[in-house]
Amino acid sequence: MANFKVVEIFSSINGEGTRAGQLAVFVRMQGCNLDCTYCDTKWANEKDTRFHWTSTEEIVELLRSMEIKNVTITGGEPLLQENIQELLEALAKEEGLRVEIETNGSVDLKTFAEIPNGPSFTMDYKLPGSGMEAHMLDENFSVLRQQDTVKFVVKDYTDLCRARDVIRTYDLTEKCHVYLSPVYGQIVLEDIVNFMKDNRMNDVNMQLQMHKIIWDSEMRGV
Repeated sequence: MANFKVVEIFSSINGEGTRAGQLAVFVRMQGCNLDCTYCDTKWANEKDTRFHWTSTEEIVELLRSMEIKNVTITGGEPLLQENIQELLEALAKEEGLRVEIETNGSVDLKTFAEIPNGPSFTMDYKLPGSGMEAHMLDENFSVLRQQDTVKFVVKDYTDLCRARDVIRTYDLTEKCHVYLSPVYGQIVLEDIVNFMKDNRMNDVNMQLQMHKIIWDSEMRGV
């Protein structure tokens, strides 16, 4: 039975995405291979971040006891955890769970997409403002399905333009859900709406991180 570096497990509401506002359990893993300029979970990414070795069985049992259908595996970058496939396959066998993986766009998704009844992906595409665009794997766009999401975190006008171009190049709105998400406090929200109008960005969703509106933006475990 595999063990994973788990920083925290907590219940809250989904702050963003297709199930925004719904209850969810978050399983946050330690560590990430990227260092985005605006990252709001840097504290979970450091090598000296405190974590608990937690087994597949322990995670599954805890999720059963919490009786919440939506489960988000996040980080950091959870797909870097050794033997993460074992956990995802175990969760896929749990009746009634809807498992989502939040992933940063730099990890090959093909193997994980082949898990029967496996997780949906919320995959970031890191734009120029993140400083990490060179790490993106464009081949992941061919793996995405209708239940999956691509999220573009936008910091400025340059990011908006790049997001528009990527969405059009890969015809993403025909493949999956697509979201624009502002870097908290760094871009005028009205500017995003106007950009979407000017560029006829049909079927693209603008989202605000609900948890940062309800609670303090720096609060953990929410």
